[in-house]
Amino acid sequence: MNRVLVVDDDPTVSEVVTGYPNRAGFAVDVAADGPTAVTKATAQPPDLVVLDLMLPGMDGLEVCRRIRRDGPLPVITLTARGEKEDRVLGLEAGADDHVTKPFSPRELVLRVESVLRRAGAVAPWRTAPAEAWLRAGPLALDPAVRRAIRHGAELALTVWEFDLLEYFLRNPGRATRREQLMREVWGWKFGDLSTVTVHVRRLRGKTEDDPTRPRLISTVWEVGYRFDAPGTKGADDAE
Repeated sequence: MNRVLVVDDDPTVSEVVTGYPNRAGFAVDVAADGPTAVTKATAQPPDLVVLDLMLPGMDGLEVCRRIRRDGPLPVITLTARGEKEDRVLGLEAGADDHVTKPFSPRELVLRVESVLRRAGAVAPWRTAPAEAWLRAGPLALDPAVRRAIRHGAELALTVWEFDLLEYFLRNPGRATRREQLMREVWGWKFGDLSTVTVHVRRLRGKTEDDPTRPRLISTVWEVGYRFDAPGTKGADDAE
């Protein structure tokens, strides 16, 4: 059973957010403030955190940063309607997804299931056949075990960062619109395109020598993005 930590200081919201995942088969724990959330997530890491950004004691952005210091723990942030800047800041802090209040509890459960489905493929103890690896320049990626490497060092990628990088590796030299990336990577027919923009920016920060002058993930003005790394192919050696 997957464990979900719900962090929200509004008892009504916590009850709703807790009830639906419980009925969907998740084990749910609750924290009403930032420090308690960090303590619980550190003592017994859950499989996913649903995190309100407006919290007493410590805001959700700092909570997100702290609980993800030791690894890519999946996080879905909750933000108020119209607070686009909060959604962007949540993604910048390392969140994998966001849901806007007021929200459909069913939508939240679907988002939780989607993020967990991708994150659940992570299995560091597994090895994959040589042909499973993709390589481009300094990057090597194994979709089977969701492992990404740059210059021989492991990359700590969020769920969506990994999927975005895999998409780029499989489509080198191809200019892709943000709307298409949202459909192909996130599986959404519509949504806030800043989600794509922020994830591209975060991915550049982890894969580029100089993120301010990207050479791997290029911006194609009025179109979208293009992955330009040379030598993209199946790799026989991840290192």
